[in-house]
Amino acid sequence: MSSSGGERRGRLSKEELGAWRGFLRVHSALMHQLDSDLSEHNDLPLRSYEVLLLLEDAPGRRLRMSDLSRSVLLSPSGVTRLVDRLEREGLVTRERCPEDGRGYNAVLSEAGDARLQHARATHLAGVRRLFLDKLDEGDLRRLAHYWDRLVPGAAGSDAEWRRTPPDADGAGA
Repeated sequence: MSSSGGERRGRLSKEELGAWRGFLRVHSALMHQLDSDLSEHNDLPLRSYEVLLLLEDAPGRRLRMSDLSRSVLLSPSGVTRLVDRLEREGLVTRERCPEDGRGYNAVLSEAGDARLQHARATHLAGVRRLFLDKLDEGDLRRLAHYWDRLVPGAAGSDAEWRRTPPDADGAGA
């Protein structure tokens, strides 16, 4: 696939390093700009927008905190702090899980839905401007294929992602 055995134990090849650094730098730059746009125009950080969006798409507009943690790629304690902040702002509520009584669901509130709808245009304009408009359909298909090759289910819907075992092919949370 990529390099010889000797190179695997030592430094990365120029191509490997370019691919890896490029991935990290592009991800960082895109997330930073999307966060900046949402914060500036909607007073809503990207992580908060992401949580509201996930809750909007979830059955009953609610998700177990553990599922939310996996979906937004935050630790359980990080999700708890974020949901605490969103709850203080009135954008989500928290309720006990009826299935086990020990866990909690985060639930999208009406105020959270309104804030999400208001912020959606800013976010989508940024995604298009910074990413989608720079790629053609073939590029997008190839990228989705690569993401799924690296982490099965990564390019699927949020519901599909939540059904994928966390350590599928060693690439989970």
